[in-house]
Amino acid sequence: MTNVLSFKFENMDEATTAVFPCVDGVGLDRLVADFEEAAGYRDPAGGYGGLIPSFYRFGPLRNYFLGQEAPVTGDEQGEIYLLSCDCGEVGCWPLIGQVRLHPDKVIWDGFSQPHRPNRNYESFGPFEFDRMQYEQAVETLVRYDDL
Repeated sequence: MTNVLSFKFENMDEATTAVFPCVDGVGLDRLVADFEEAAGYRDPAGGYGGLIPSFYRFGPLRNYFLGQEAPVTGDEQGEIYLLSCDCGEVGCWPLIGQVRLHPDKVIWDGFSQPHRPNRNYESFGPFEFDRMQYEQAVETLVRYDDL
């Protein structure tokens, strides 16, 4: 099954906007919180927020969401923060995932929560997107961020 990527935007204040990836119209923050709750990860389950591009140097968002910037914690290309903590800090409580580019699709897998290394996210995802649709969603994000 092919998933659909979109982004929702939440104004934190007049000058700060958080970006939440959505899979099939559902915020990734909600999807991972539901997964964690079902897996018994309740200390805490959830607690994620959107990425705040104005706070961090993710690199150009187009390259970032294509996994073409430097890995965020390890050395495997394509490793990105998909969510931050609900406080807005990526170093506090992030969700990390792998962006894997293929000629006709993009896959998100390899999810992890670096502050809880005993948590197993192997059954969360993978999410597979049509590459053209994925790149169009990222372009919408880039245009929004340029406003």
